[in-house]
Amino acid sequence: MLAKRGRRSPLPKFSFSRRRCVRSRGTRSYAFIFALAVISILAGCAKKKTSRAAVERITQEIVASARKILGPKSQIEIRPLMHASGSAAQFADAIYMSTSSASQTRSLEDAMGRVARRHDLSIARSASDGVVVLDFSSRGIPTHSIHIVTPLTFEYGSSASRGPRLAIIVDDMGYDRAAVHSVLALPFRVTVSVIPHLPLSAEVAEEAFRRGDEVILHLPMQSVPSAAQQERIELRVGMNAQQVQSILAGMLETVPHVVGVNNHEGSLATADPALMNELMPDLRARGLFFIDSRTTAATVAYTAAEQAGVRAAARKVFLDDTVTVSAVRKQIELAARDAEKNGSAISIGHPHPATIAALAATVPQLEKCGIRLVFASDLVH
Repeated sequence: MLAKRGRRSPLPKFSFSRRRCVRSRGTRSYAFIFALAVISILAGCAKKKTSRAAVERITQEIVASARKILGPKSQIEIRPLMHASGSAAQFADAIYMSTSSASQTRSLEDAMGRVARRHDLSIARSASDGVVVLDFSSRGIPTHSIHIVTPLTFEYGSSASRGPRLAIIVDDMGYDRAAVHSVLALPFRVTVSVIPHLPLSAEVAEEAFRRGDEVILHLPMQSVPSAAQQERIELRVGMNAQQVQSILAGMLETVPHVVGVNNHEGSLATADPALMNELMPDLRARGLFFIDSRTTAATVAYTAAEQAGVRAAARKVFLDDTVTVSAVRKQIELAARDAEKNGSAISIGHPHPATIAALAATVPQLEKCGIRLVFASDLVH
């Protein structure tokens, strides 16, 4: 038996090794293909979008639930949700509603939570004084953004009260939700100036309007070369009336509730009589006032507005050329002194944390001294 085994030819090592290699490679190939198929299926599930019809059905359910709490005649606004470039979402709604009390807000949050759970939607909550935002998503893709706003109660009386009047305009709104909410948490009147064509433009305007603030368009205009970054869409020297009208109309579509305009940058544009003379008749036709931000001493914008019969005024003090709390407080006090001297003044600031902190600390003290916070529209003529 041993001899018989010894005469048996062994399998060549090379052949065995080669055959094993081929078999192993084939197994790995099948495993790799299977893994790709699984990943493809999972990726397809993860990226599956909620249909327009499904979003609308959920929106109707949200509105119905809200009206049970707020009443059948409550004003609820629905807008298409704007996304930053690259978002995978195709269909989404922004829904705005106003409450009259903290208990209503809590009831609305509970009701919205039940809607989300029924449809297996995730919720991300953000909040500040007076504004709660509930963002719904399905598999990471936004479907709804619900904004619950509590209007501000102005305890110090009517904006028409006697005494020095001060209007505070907060420019450059629309970039950052946290900055927006910090401005809207201020316990006094502000005029919110919103840059158009930004992902948050409509959201900022709608929340400010429901809170009880005034909304104006922060109209981008051409600056002198190298003075500031050029905006993608702005009024530029050499544009004709039709171009100006078309650009303004497009901007207003992205910023609801606008009652007036002030210029964003514009050191070149506001110094050009021809361009200003094209803009002002369109503002008059739309019933909008104009605030000259005075970004250049050579501006002719206010004069052009007067000549065209547009209600207008001009900025007196910039609050935050130096962005520290102490520097901004000094500028607020300077604006208050101008209001006392001239009867009124318009100041402009930006949603910097230092500016907001200075406003929150200083303005209540000014009110105790008789300064009345008003909207920019109260000071145009």
